[in-house]
Amino acid sequence: MYVLKEHFGVTPAGENVRLFRLANGRGLEVSITNYGAAVTSILTPDRNGNRGDVVLGYSTLDDYIENPRYLGALIGRHANRIARGRFSLDGVQYQLTQNSGANHLHGGGAGFDKRVWKVIEADDGGANVRFEYFSRDGEEGYPGNLKATVSYTLSRDNELKIEYRATTDRDTIVNLTNHSYFNLAGGGDILQHELTLNADSFTLVSGELIPTGELKAVENTPMDFRNGKAVGAEIGFTTGYDHNFVLNDYDGSLRPAARLYDPGSGRVLELLTTEPGVQFYSGNFLDGSLIGRGGVAYQKYAGLCLEPQHFPDAPNHANFPSTVLRPGEVYRHVSVYRFSCD
Repeated sequence: MYVLKEHFGVTPAGENVRLFRLANGRGLEVSITNYGAAVTSILTPDRNGNRGDVVLGYSTLDDYIENPRYLGALIGRHANRIARGRFSLDGVQYQLTQNSGANHLHGGGAGFDKRVWKVIEADDGGANVRFEYFSRDGEEGYPGNLKATVSYTLSRDNELKIEYRATTDRDTIVNLTNHSYFNLAGGGDILQHELTLNADSFTLVSGELIPTGELKAVENTPMDFRNGKAVGAEIGFTTGYDHNFVLNDYDGSLRPAARLYDPGSGRVLELLTTEPGVQFYSGNFLDGSLIGRGGVAYQKYAGLCLEPQHFPDAPNHANFPSTVLRPGEVYRHVSVYRFSCD
């Protein structure tokens, strides 16, 4: 169990950025940078013991800065979409940055994914690193000074645990997640990956991918992944998956949410989370314009995202779990990514 630290580059503003490599001595190695608190690489063995990188990512800091598409990044202050960038809190209406057409997406034009996080701790005695970011009142339109921390811990059991925490000095909204693109084959597309989601329903959305407020049953729809199926099995009946799935029996405890399996390599990813939803995105908007590690062009369906979160546009739907955080309260969220082979 160890952490290796290295210089990753300098931002245009002159901020030094570092890269941390966490290894557990059992074949799993995870690289994380404090630019956007992003997971840049996850090396894990296949059923034959051959290691491959199972997340999309870039080789240099400049690539992350010049081609911001949330690859591996921590998303905040509020993940996913907020309709027209507006919400009301205690009778006061707030206008957020509109960076996705008329809507607000993933924290705005300069969300947490584009910030250099302060390194609080890198544990040389284990495989752990912790970052902190102070988001000032009014940043991207959000009220309140928010202190956010995230820790990444790699276990001997091949689990990557991400723990999020936030506090505020004023009523605000918070919804943090990780936006890694997974490809357990280490290349090609993810259409043959078999996905299982512990969700009987999903949040129905408009053409702009904004929730209507209706929780729709997955039964007899292409959204039914309860018993597992190939991602590509029914994708032709959709415009591609980019939907929030409502996890069953939510109570805030850590519980299984999803399982992803690649038949070719035998690699398995199990996701456990304390969150009420998981956004499943099948990489529909990848178009070959992003050039990742090794000069690989990321084409459509090159990777998929499983983003544990509260629901999109939650501040505008009273029937959704609340994302409001008030002074004296602590936002906490834990997600675990467990890797194995079958």
